Amino acid sequence: MSDREMPFRPGASVSVLGLGVSGTAAARLATARGAIVYASDAFAGVEQQAAAKSLAADGISAEAGQHDMDRILHSDLVVVSPGISPFSEVRQEISAAGIRTIAEVELAYGALRSRVIGITGTNGKTTATKLAANLLRESGTSAVAGGNIGEPLSWTAIEPEQPDWVVVELSSFQLADLEHFRVDIGVLLNLASDHLDRYRDLQAYYGDKQKLFAAGDSNTTWILNADDPAVLDLAESVSEGAFLFSLDGPVERGGWLSDDGILVGNIDGVDERWMPASDLSLLGRHNIGNALAAAIVARLAGCPASAVGTGLRMECDLPHRLESVREMDGVLWINDSKATNVAATTAAVLSFDRPIIMMLGGRHKGEPYASIAKAGEGRFKAIIAFGEAAPTIVAEMEDIAPYISVENGMDAAVRSAARHAESGDVVLFSPACSSFDMYPNYEARGEAFIRAVRALSQVAGSS
Repeated sequence: MSDREMPFRPGASVSVLGLGVSGTAAARLATARGAIVYASDAFAGVEQQAAAKSLAADGISAEAGQHDMDRILHSDLVVVSPGISPFSEVRQEISAAGIRTIAEVELAYGALRSRVIGITGTNGKTTATKLAANLLRESGTSAVAGGNIGEPLSWTAIEPEQPDWVVVELSSFQLADLEHFRVDIGVLLNLASDHLDRYRDLQAYYGDKQKLFAAGDSNTTWILNADDPAVLDLAESVSEGAFLFSLDGPVERGGWLSDDGILVGNIDGVDERWMPASDLSLLGRHNIGNALAAAIVARLAGCPASAVGTGLRMECDLPHRLESVREMDGVLWINDSKATNVAATTAAVLSFDRPIIMMLGGRHKGEPYASIAKAGEGRFKAIIAFGEAAPTIVAEMEDIAPYISVENGMDAAVRSAARHAESGDVVLFSPACSSFDMYPNYEARGEAFIRAVRALSQVAGSS
């Protein structure tokens, strides 16, 4: 099968597992391309039931609350949600039956005519993806951001008019189920421990990340983090000729942060001074790296050097990622619900030079919290732990802050943080854990935090 072909023939039986936005989009795309589709979700939440009802209204067989395994096991192809573990019972049965499974982005690729930029890494994927798409659009190139970012690639693939470029955020779970998907430009931002609740060890997680390089060919251009030894080691097969980005000084080709705080690039043999790092709208030193990666992507995709600074200065809509909720009585409240692993939270802590009231918790992912403790040592005034991971957090961090407590529920955790915060402090909600003990996703968790902070300010305003 050549690259840009659908992974099934018209009339084939295709099952779609998961009725989130990507599963719903996949079901519609497969149907539009002639498949007989059955879509299902083991959960019967409001979102899943609404999706099943919408698909059924358009003649697509769908149900929430169960999987019809007999029908799935008689499918020619299964499109699987990245949220469904390969060790789950349903996937184990499909694997035992020898049925081919692919990711939603793989399905979409068969209907895409756009050129593809693929971005992965442990952290920063969404930021770099959105920045790159913004830069391309700013330069007059049609581009959309999709993939793991929340906008399914299948929505773009189903449209009769497609953009010049799609910038695709790729999670390790999606990379695991790719076959013929190819990138014209591939980016590996960083590597750190994550998802150890799903992978047997760090090597297995890195192994799925490495599948990005199988999604390239001799014409693919690679962009790598020169400051991350794990990235360079994993990308050894493609590192020759790759473009690099660094916060530690010049690279031969790529982009770097200069000693005088300027984002500098060299794509065609000439240094380009793009903009001062201080002009970026994003918080945190780690976001300078994301901006450099995005700038290199955009330049390689045709964005002129003169447009890089303008594009990077634009406000980038990144809810739940070091998002300033409000400053009240001199206390800055930050929503970083997207920080679902220790490395992301460590980077968040290092983004502030103010005293910190730290809010940590959720579902433990198997990672120690030592790097967070080290980053916040001497600056944590209090640690508020919540969720399933609270006992582990307390056990590992009880000596790191003058005060540490366990609170039940978001409202109680926010009130506790408020009691310890004084003018000049930052309350940093950066959980370092998944949301699944209390919320369906990190977005819902972040919205709950925002509501609790706003309720707090309303009480203060009425007192």
